[in-house]
Amino acid sequence: MNKIMVIFLITNFVFFSFPVVSNACSCVESQGVEESLEQSDALFSGKVVDIKEKQGVNKFPSKSVLLEVSNTWKGVNQSQIIITTGLSDSDCGFNFKVGQEYLVYAHESDMYGEKTLITTSCNRTNDLNSSQEDLKILSKGQEPKEEVDLTDEFEGYQYYLWILFGGIFVIILFFIWKRRK
Repeated sequence: MNKIMVIFLITNFVFFSFPVVSNACSCVESQGVEESLEQSDALFSGKVVDIKEKQGVNKFPSKSVLLEVSNTWKGVNQSQIIITTGLSDSDCGFNFKVGQEYLVYAHESDMYGEKTLITTSCNRTNDLNSSQEDLKILSKGQEPKEEVDLTDEFEGYQYYLWILFGGIFVIILFFIWKRRK
């Protein structure tokens, strides 16, 4: 085999080893505030600090969202939290924007890989300004008790991609080196 054939085979292996996952979002009838609170593992308000896309190898691709928590009603005691959601409306992802504040209803799930708090467009999660009805029913909430900085942990989500591509690069170099000998 010549060098071009080896590179072609490795490239095809890389691209076709990671299938594209697709699905469509379909939500059931929306629930009221009390029922949503009861069924959620966490309910809090917070401002989006950063958003990172994660490519799913065996699970759905997703976004990790780092939020600075301002008030909490259930399941959150820390000043920052990372939640996961889908990439777009088509996969039930919630469209968070950096710098905006939200009222977040979340539950634990392994839908996007490891078990984590997730929210979807099917939950009552919404922009804080559009959540006035919910806030009237929920009352004030509490400030988080534990001060944390999850920025370093949040940045760590991208390291696995560098490791993957670095490994592929080393394999390609090995084949080229082996071929020349």
